[in-house]
Amino acid sequence: MARRNRHRLLLLLLRYLVVALGYHKAYGFSAPKDQQVVTAVEYQEAILACKTPKKTVSSRLEWKKLGRSVSFVYYQQTLQGDFKNRAEMIDFNIRIKNVTRSDAGKYRCEVSAPSEQGQNLEEDTVTLEVLVAPAVPSCEVPSSALSGTVVELRCQDKEGNPAPEYTWFKDGIRLLENPRLGSQSTNSSYTMNTKTGTLQFNTVSKLDTGEYSCEARNSVGYRRCPGKRMQVDDLNISGIIAAVVVVALVISVCGLGVCYAQRKGYFSKETSFQKSNSSSKATTMSENDFKHTKSFII
Repeated sequence: MARRNRHRLLLLLLRYLVVALGYHKAYGFSAPKDQQVVTAVEYQEAILACKTPKKTVSSRLEWKKLGRSVSFVYYQQTLQGDFKNRAEMIDFNIRIKNVTRSDAGKYRCEVSAPSEQGQNLEEDTVTLEVLVAPAVPSCEVPSSALSGTVVELRCQDKEGNPAPEYTWFKDGIRLLENPRLGSQSTNSSYTMNTKTGTLQFNTVSKLDTGEYSCEARNSVGYRRCPGKRMQVDDLNISGIIAAVVVVALVISVCGLGVCYAQRKGYFSKETSFQKSNSSSKATTMSENDFKHTKSFII
């Protein structure tokens, strides 16, 4: 009896599996596949392959680009959008002849075909990565600086993919990332960040005067900005002292002038004049009031 019960249980499990597989095919569910990653250089070609069973007469193919909104790439046996002029179909695959950076993203091919259990649906996802060479980087180089101060030069490119690394040049000679490893520059106080593109002089000196340019480079290509000259001058201490002396003399002369005016009584005369003027006005007003009262009595 125990053996018969085991056999029955096994038969029930087998039937359940058969039903589940039939449901799986009838409603188009497919086993998950490893996502493909296709890498292409901008303005070259790329092939997006759809790993599905062989194409048949009754197969229906659709390609979609995924993102915030899903858009059709291939629909009703026709390439859509700008892919019409720069792509072609090879069986289930799309060959893009002129890849642009806007093509980067995830794509999904969907192949549906009738089967004995119903409509069968197969899906595959492809990620397209577009490599872009750097553009001419923007370089910020101060035209002048004072020796002993902190000076920072900046270099940036926003188009390169992958993100480029940066190298600085002085008078056409490449600056080392670690200045203490070389002897081409007598000033070893600078710090270069190849990731952010900054070149910082902790204490800039006259020896750092020269023409600076920056190069952005990645696996696709490189570009360099035009050179810009930075002039470093020493701090003019004698000029500062002379300016301080002149200001002090002006303040002293003004102070002496005020003291002289006070001694001569210019400020007191002005005060007495104001007092006499106010008293005369008061006398005049009292006389006018007296005349007005007299006339009223009469």
